[in-house]
Order: sequence, then structure tokens, then C-alpha cells
Amino acid sequence: MDGGRALEAVEASLWRQWRGGPTVHCYLCAHHCRIAPGERGKCGMRENREGTLYTLVYGRPVSVAVDPIEKKPLFHFLPGTMSLSLATVGCNFACSFCQNAEISQMPRDEGRIIGRVLSPEKVVEEALGSGCASISYTYTEPTIFYEYARDCARLATAAGLKNVFVTNGYMTAETLADIDGDLHAANVDLKSFSDEFYRTRVDGRLKPVLDSIRRLWSMGVWVEVTTLLIPGLNDGEDELRALVRFLASISPDIPWHVSRFYPSYRLLDVAPTPVASIEKAVRIGWDEGLRYVYGGNVPGHPTESTVCPGCGEVVIERRGFRLHKNSVVDGRCPRCGWKIAVHQKEVSE
Repeated sequence: MDGGRALEAVEASLWRQWRGGPTVHCYLCAHHCRIAPGERGKCGMRENREGTLYTLVYGRPVSVAVDPIEKKPLFHFLPGTMSLSLATVGCNFACSFCQNAEISQMPRDEGRIIGRVLSPEKVVEEALGSGCASISYTYTEPTIFYEYARDCARLATAAGLKNVFVTNGYMTAETLADIDGDLHAANVDLKSFSDEFYRTRVDGRLKPVLDSIRRLWSMGVWVEVTTLLIPGLNDGEDELRALVRFLASISPDIPWHVSRFYPSYRLLDVAPTPVASIEKAVRIGWDEGLRYVYGGNVPGHPTESTVCPGCGEVVIERRGFRLHKNSVVDGRCPRCGWKIAVHQKEVSE
């Protein structure tokens, strides 16, 4: 229930009856929930009603805002443009350190599902009217409002907009196949390179996330990866080197954002990440073969900017999440001609 009113629902995608029903098998994400009648999956957003699975958040965003694309963070996809950012409540993870727990964990913590009514058509209208180049499905986990995101994405692509997932990467291969062609970029939150960390701190597993990163890249989706560096929990040198080697094995051009942790939600007894730890992780990224590594949540730090892997020239300068200067010309460094891995907005005459 929501404020005493019955929740409106839309039939979900990516599910089937389990052993003849009425229990259903949801295969939207890697939890692969088996949901009995009257029950909901782990995300709390998908409910079995008499043997049919419904999504409870279709067309009900809790947050709509216009952000710089750099805030996602995406540093190599349409730099300097704005993105309409969209989210519903809910998440299929239960991270103890969640940075957006007020909305992502609301259904789990408060038993509430809220949001204003906004159709996919209106979402695209707002994006175009705001001068955005893309729509980002972000703040919470886009997988849990997948049907809404997918329908928005299809209309957005037809209107000449790009689509971005800011995601924990826990979707299935079937989900990615379903949105293939209408998803253009993703920032995947690779929270750790330890399955134990995922099981105890996230309520998930590591392997499905790694599989999604591989699949996204192979699909031609532009991928950037973020790791929130938490002191004593996921910042060991061996773990970071293993993580970076994994990314570099897919492509050395995958940008890696190493973000500074601040105490939040249920993880309040861990101190903020020292800037020196961020700098060390950035060096590890470079040492292990990644060409583009960034420090996050350290405003004004030199690692916010893009450096040419060929000559060391600063080719894209950022301050905070704002683009200050972009000197990439025809995709290349103006000094040495190195091909910079960046998707720039096409300029029409």
C-alpha cells in the first residue's frame, strides 16, 4: 500500500511461471527470485498477483533532475552535455554504505513506494525541452524499474537522445539482450573484487557484476566503472590490483573512477577515505595498464581531468563535475595525435 491507496501496477517483463505456477520466476536480475502469490521479490518492486508478475513503479519516478553527464560519473561519454536523470524508489541490493538510502531503501526500511506520475513520453519531452543529450537512469538501480526505463529508452533513441544506466550491474543477460540497441552507456558500480564483500555488505554476489561488465562492453555499450573505496573493507592493494587487471583484460580504455567514501546509512563507524588512499589506487590503476583513472569525491584534485596516455597532456580539464576545457580534436590529442577513447557530441550545422 502507498498512503492507504492500492498500488497501480503494470505487468512485468522477464519472468515465467515456476513449475506450472502460481509461483513465478523473475529473471530480471541475478537474484532469480521465485515469488509466491501475494509476495514480492528481493527488490520489493515486483509482486506476484495471482500468478502474474507486476512492477509497482512503472511511470512513478521519485526524482527527476538535470545533471551534467560528468556527475554520473561519465567522463568519456558526451562530455560537457547535460543529462535528464531519472529514478524510482527501490533497489535489489542492500548496501550498508548506500549513498542514496533515503530513496533506494525506502521500500525495505519504511514499507513505502512513492513517486509522481510521469509517462515515458513526458520523460522524453522533458529531456528535449531541457536541452539534454541523454537520459540517465540513476540515483537508485535502473534494473528494478526496468520496464519504465526500457520504454523511455526506446522513445529517447527514436528522438535522437542517448540512454545511460548508472547501475550495480546485477542484471541478467536476458535483460541486456532486451534493451540492446537502446542503451548507449553505463557506469557500473564495481563495489569490490571480493565475493565475501558482496555477500556480507551488499546481499549479492560478485560474478554476475563481472559478467555484466563483459557483456555491456561486447554489446558496444560505452562502459565506465566506479569503485567506492572504503577503508579496511575493499581497499587492499592485492584486491585493487586484481580488480584493475580484470578491467584491463576487457579493455585498457575502460575509465575507472575511484571514489572517496564518507560515512553514511548504516556504515557510520568507518572514517572517510584518506585522499592518499585514492591517490594510491589511481597509481595502481595506471601501473596495471588502465589508460584513464580518476579520483572521485576529491573536488579540485588533478585526477579529475583526462590526461593523454601518449604524451601526458591534459586534454579534458574538469573542476568538480563541470567541464572546464576540452581540447580533444576529431577524437585525438592536439599535441601528439593519440586517439582518445571519448564519445563526443556530434555538432550539426
